[in-house]
Amino acid sequence: MAQSKTDLIRAYRERLQTHGPGSEAVQYADRESHYARFAVLADVDPDLTSVLDVGCGLGDFCHYLRARGNYARYHGVDIVPEFVDLANMSFAGDAAAQASVLDAETGELPTGHDYAVLSGVFNNTMKDNWGFMTRTLDRMWAAADRGIAFNAMSTYVDYRDPDLYYVDPMEVFAYCKSKLGGHPVLRHDYTVRPGGFPFEFAMYVYKSPRDASA
Repeated sequence: MAQSKTDLIRAYRERLQTHGPGSEAVQYADRESHYARFAVLADVDPDLTSVLDVGCGLGDFCHYLRARGNYARYHGVDIVPEFVDLANMSFAGDAAAQASVLDAETGELPTGHDYAVLSGVFNNTMKDNWGFMTRTLDRMWAAADRGIAFNAMSTYVDYRDPDLYYVDPMEVFAYCKSKLGGHPVLRHDYTVRPGGFPFEFAMYVYKSPRDASA
């Protein structure tokens, strides 16, 4: 069923009350699959130095980076105030990390970051999923200095959940190439748990072409 943003905020608040702060609160089955997605997104650049996390939830991508020994400057944004409050509490003592309440589709995203990343935000069904996706990607692209990385549910699946949004990865690739004017890389080669089916894809879109001879 298509949900409004008000519906989504309410649903996330209910998940937080039910499950407490953790992967289930932000609509992931478990920490392992949650962090597996982060591993794919972090591969946009092995030397991440600054990142804008769109739909940051509890700031887990920052904690993932820190666990890998990466202390990139991090700014997360999310529409759920309770998530942002908890994220900022978890960043205590980390001067390079912060989170803010912001709607990435309509608000002005913070600038000055090499990459903007997004995980899971495009999964829920809405009244205009394609419009929401492209408007958000437009804003991420404008805010980032070097490129963007994001994931979405693929139409190349053996099962579809009626409450989730599936999109043709080739249509997304074409949008990123023709409309954003970027240099996209499509990843449809991974699973989020051993023996799983690749039901989602990730995309990196760079502002400058990569030097294959380097």
